[in-house]
Amino acid sequence: MTAPSSALDDAHATTRRITTLSVGTATILIVMKAFALGASGSVSILATLADSTLDLIASLATFFAVRWAAAPADPEHRYGHGKAEALAGLVQAGLIFASAVFIGWEAVQRIFDPRPVAAGGWAVGVVVASIAVTLWLVWMQTQALKKTASLAVAGDRAHYAADLAANVVVLIGVISGAYLGAPGLDAAAGLVVAVWLFWGAITLLRESADHLLDHAGPEEARVAITAAVLADPRISGLHQLRTRMAGQVLMVQMHVDLDPTLTLEAAHAIVVEAEQRIQAAFPHADILIHADPRGRAEVHAARPEEAVEPLTIQSGPWS
Repeated sequence: MTAPSSALDDAHATTRRITTLSVGTATILIVMKAFALGASGSVSILATLADSTLDLIASLATFFAVRWAAAPADPEHRYGHGKAEALAGLVQAGLIFASAVFIGWEAVQRIFDPRPVAAGGWAVGVVVASIAVTLWLVWMQTQALKKTASLAVAGDRAHYAADLAANVVVLIGVISGAYLGAPGLDAAAGLVVAVWLFWGAITLLRESADHLLDHAGPEEARVAITAAVLADPRISGLHQLRTRMAGQVLMVQMHVDLDPTLTLEAAHAIVVEAEQRIQAAFPHADILIHADPRGRAEVHAARPEEAVEPLTIQSGPWS
């Protein structure tokens, strides 16, 4: 059973809207910060400008990736194009790494050769405005993620959330350099931003790699799926449960144990009902269930995470 087209269509529409908004926001931030840099010469403003420029590139990659990921399956891509979102995550991680190195190098140079921050009022005003705009975008992305499990949007939100914290650090640096006579603190603020970005890039890289390497779905999803399947007493057990993500689609496959005396039609009906229960909990799931006659299942060298002992699983509500 494949995911309902209406649920996926809604999710894809949401990702298209939020990625368009992200590109527009990044463009506005670049213009604002370029003006502030020209007026102030602040290294922390330079750091956040470089970060916003790479944000725009990353947001453009996400913009196109979510549209590619929404393309339907074709003869060459039978499982669809969902992993395009993970590829966008890798691009984002690489760009964030590059930004961290550039900003870190510039900050170290300015620590040993500090320069005063001019036009502090303009710089502070632009940073405060950037914080407000970024906070609004992160809130919008959070609302979008409540409707979709897009890895690309999650990655986009992660680095904008990091930008939010980084802008607060930049604000401290600009105020120190412009009004407290401590330009070294401005450079130090840029260095803090670089370290922050580096850590964020590592996190995003790990998540994208897991997605591309078919990392198993969340454990809570496995428990919920197991409970949903075993809610029917006609299913005495399940094994070889496998889950993975393909973009926003949760891929699920398993074997279930049924009464060997059932007709093919009756067994099919039981399996379809199990798929529907899973689909109710996970609307974006693509489900494949193989029915085995109880006690006669073929022997497989199952991985440890595929073995499910029915007696240890409690049936109950799932979400």
